[in-house]
Amino acid sequence: MPTVLITGATSGLGRYVAFELVRSGHVVLAHGRDPGRTERLVAELRTAGEAHGFVADLASLPRVRELGERVSAAHPRLDVLINNAGVGFGSPGSGREESADGHELRLAVNYLAPVALTRTLLPVLRASAPARIVNVGSAGQQPLDFDDIEMTRNYDGTTAYRRSKLALAAHTFALAEELAGTGVSVNVLHPATFMDTTMVREADVEPWSTVADGAAGVLALATTELGQDMTGRYFDGTSPSQAHSDAYDRDVWKRLEAVTDRLLGA
Repeated sequence: MPTVLITGATSGLGRYVAFELVRSGHVVLAHGRDPGRTERLVAELRTAGEAHGFVADLASLPRVRELGERVSAAHPRLDVLINNAGVGFGSPGSGREESADGHELRLAVNYLAPVALTRTLLPVLRASAPARIVNVGSAGQQPLDFDDIEMTRNYDGTTAYRRSKLALAAHTFALAEELAGTGVSVNVLHPATFMDTTMVREADVEPWSTVADGAAGVLALATTELGQDMTGRYFDGTSPSQAHSDAYDRDVWKRLEAVTDRLLGA
């Protein structure tokens, strides 16, 4: 039974995907931020199959690394990592927020956390090959400002979100080249537009689609040949598509890697 770790599994898209995976016979490692909600989710998942819970605040980089270490120790085989957890635009008019480490919150949770978790789990993913990494991104992407990567000036939640998602896409493409020949594929996708989730409702946006709509692409990349045969690709749902042009720019990759290493304390 393939083992899958999914972050942000206690609500929305992550919760839906977790149930689909466990019902199809996967061992689901469900991450959540809140201990009570995570415990309740795992109890529900276990009525359909095998599931284990892991609690961590992805707004804290030490907790992210500890999460990766705990997963590796408990499950030396990991077939799929789904980096799903994220922070949206925020409520209308809300200001800049910081993570536990003092980083701009959307950059921290939507980009730095999946990078740190992936790096921690790469040894077990390589050892489990063929394995896959699925990064849940967004069609909403904006160019990065390397002179103000943490958006300390002229802050806007929507811009912060979109920049974090461009960073995730660029990281995906660079990582795919790094992992070429290892048997570990890595792809990024836009699951669906304005799904009916807490993130979307918080932004006072009328949902356009359901989490079931968004789950199709995540599940395809996590469980079908699509996600194993292709790597370093961007998908709109289940269809190969094109990310923002900056995400393919190798100069952006180099600059992003340098700033990422600095922010992660590498």
